[in-house]
Amino acid sequence: MMTDPVADMLTRIRNAGTAGLRWADMPLSKLKVEVARLLKENAFVYDYKVLNDGRHGLLRVYLKYHEGSPVIRRIARVSKPGRRQYVGVDEIPRVRNGLGIAILSTSRGLLSDRAARAERVGGEVLAVVW
Repeated sequence: MMTDPVADMLTRIRNAGTAGLRWADMPLSKLKVEVARLLKENAFVYDYKVLNDGRHGLLRVYLKYHEGSPVIRRIARVSKPGRRQYVGVDEIPRVRNGLGIAILSTSRGLLSDRAARAERVGGEVLAVVW
């Protein structure tokens, strides 16, 4: 049984990028689709698709490369099931001085750090990407 599906998703993306694969497949959930949407909006991945495998569904994330190396240099889980990390609007982390993003789970859905600051909401810091 998997205890942290978001960490599993991030690990699959990290491993696929290291291996030079074009995409990474993972089990489907609404939260993972929202994380993939944020990665696409911030130009870290090309695209994502929801595929029907006859069971629960698959999420396929198409990775992006620049001059042979993956665009995602680091992707890490911040808030973990054993230790959740909540921040207020004034404590939202700046990732690589704005070059990366922090993915936050807020009362208004999943938002990037910039969008959360603009909407003046805090929440749980799920992951950082750069």
